[in-house]
Amino acid sequence: MSTYFQPQKYPATEFASTSATDEALPVVVVGAGPVGMGVALGLAQRGIPVTVLEAADQVSFGSRAICISRHSLEVAARLGFGPELEKIVLPWVGGRSFYRDEQVLHFEMAHGDHDVRGPMVNVSQSEIEQIMTDTLLAHPLITFHWSSSVAGVLRSDEDVTLDVDTAFGARRLRARWVVAADGGRSRMRELAGIRLQGNSYQGNYVIADIHWESTLPAERMVWFDPPSNPGSTIIMHQQPRDIWRIDYQLDSADDAELETQEDRIRDRITRHLDWLENDVPWTLEWHGFYRAHALALDDFTHGRILFAGDAAHLVPIFGVRGLNSGMEDAETLAWTLAAVVHGTADESLLQAYSAERRAAWQQNVDNAGKSTLIMSPGSHGYHTTRDAVLALATTRPEFGHLVNPRQSSATHAHLSPLTWPVAEGTTGVLPGDPMEDRRVRVRVTTADGSVESSLNRVRGTGFAVLGVGVDPAGARMIAAHASALAMALSPESVRAVVVPAPGAAVAVAGAADLTVLDDPDGALAQALGASAGECFVIRPDGLVLCRVRDLLLLGDVRDHLKTATAPALGVVPTHTETTATPDELLRENVWMGLSEALDQAGESDREGFLTRLALLLGSQSGRREFEEALAAASHVSGKVSSGTPRHSHADA
Repeated sequence: MSTYFQPQKYPATEFASTSATDEALPVVVVGAGPVGMGVALGLAQRGIPVTVLEAADQVSFGSRAICISRHSLEVAARLGFGPELEKIVLPWVGGRSFYRDEQVLHFEMAHGDHDVRGPMVNVSQSEIEQIMTDTLLAHPLITFHWSSSVAGVLRSDEDVTLDVDTAFGARRLRARWVVAADGGRSRMRELAGIRLQGNSYQGNYVIADIHWESTLPAERMVWFDPPSNPGSTIIMHQQPRDIWRIDYQLDSADDAELETQEDRIRDRITRHLDWLENDVPWTLEWHGFYRAHALALDDFTHGRILFAGDAAHLVPIFGVRGLNSGMEDAETLAWTLAAVVHGTADESLLQAYSAERRAAWQQNVDNAGKSTLIMSPGSHGYHTTRDAVLALATTRPEFGHLVNPRQSSATHAHLSPLTWPVAEGTTGVLPGDPMEDRRVRVRVTTADGSVESSLNRVRGTGFAVLGVGVDPAGARMIAAHASALAMALSPESVRAVVVPAPGAAVAVAGAADLTVLDDPDGALAQALGASAGECFVIRPDGLVLCRVRDLLLLGDVRDHLKTATAPALGVVPTHTETTATPDELLRENVWMGLSEALDQAGESDREGFLTRLALLLGSQSGRREFEEALAAASHVSGKVSSGTPRHSHADA
């Protein structure tokens, strides 16, 4: 019996237009996907009434996005729907890639005992949306209008007027601010007369969800050129309740319209599952089609219309950055727009949102782009080198890292106008970095002395001022600055958290405005790279705003937030974001450089170019090294040409 999620339908909403004498609505969100609903929840959490317009009469149907990062689960917890979401997800930590039937990569994402959550979970986007919808419908400050599509936009300096088509006729709503979160085919973007800019990659993929009671593990599995579907690439992910997501690439010569018909999809999947020696029946539940895109608006703010999620940017799906980056958009936009609506910050704070999130899009594209060049190479050069890398990886495992999917992780805001500079040479968690959630112990006035919690639960949903290795006087100063900042940013919350210096008698008394953490082994201070007496100010979206040694500087935070600026003294915080070794970076540079050079070589001179390159490189290496390289390449060539199947997939 199928366990596939079936969304419930909602009746069309009848509502009145905003009259000329009515006050404009504070915020209207167009689009009830995860991003739009995330913005609505974040605003309502800060006391702002929100009206949500959704053209459909239900949440989306089908898996769409399924891989949810640790950071997105943290966002869900802060927005208030995390506990319900985490009840239904399927955790996973890594995956494997195969060339034909030989394993060429086994990877695990970073995770440790201090982590509150695993690195990634799987669950369908439609189920996420349903949980978010239930949360929105129960919130007294959120008004939800189903079957309401925007047909026109009229903008002024003070507000935005939306013409809305409903089942009950045309309506008109006037709002101070409009959040456009209506997806990749954004009607709001079209009505605003703006376009996404960037690149679209070659390569078409079919996606399908099946109900299949398999015993294969919950991990990301990829086959390049599998015997079941020669020339294709197949990706498989398990979801909760025995639902499996299968993505496979179509050949450039395939007729996409023909290949997306159900009988052709069933045939492709049957061939692959039969090759995996499957004897369990399965049912096709849903299917779709996509291409990879790297597109974005130049600016995410257009007057009083603010763009977020796929309406603002599209990223290649490889590395699962679409929904995860959209949730970051939602949380950042929610606290910055709330500050502007409440009058605690200038509208320049929204320009900071735009600059940050477009820079985050570029970070995602830089990583996802490399994965896309492996998963769906769009040129002769990259296709040739991709196949060569896969073939080499069967006997030379050191090449396997090049097919690593570079799974989504939280983006940084180092270059944001909000991010404070640091002293040169500062290491550890820097301003602009995400502050990862960790298990911590909170000091309490009980016999046990402390209870287990997490850094995110301790710091709350607003700002936090975190002091490390402080004495009692420093703790009192941090609490005082946090209290003053809370008054200035109200209703945004601000919490004070301190880790006392070893032996410092920082009391729990006054816990209403100060949380004291125990860090007896110094693990938290070491993870932060913090010296005694340092203080971190953490934003509502989990990014570090500033890191200071002089606690008096905390008094400047309010003014800089209000004007969306940062102090000028110091250096821009930055550090190497890759965990790759020097040898891995060298191989990556060789792969990309050779791919580009092959694309630039004349079609009739490609073999000559490669021969000249081999001669030049061979003359710069020792005789033994060159002979070993020739032997390795020849051995791989023999294996590739023979195509002898070895069913090493049986242990998958």
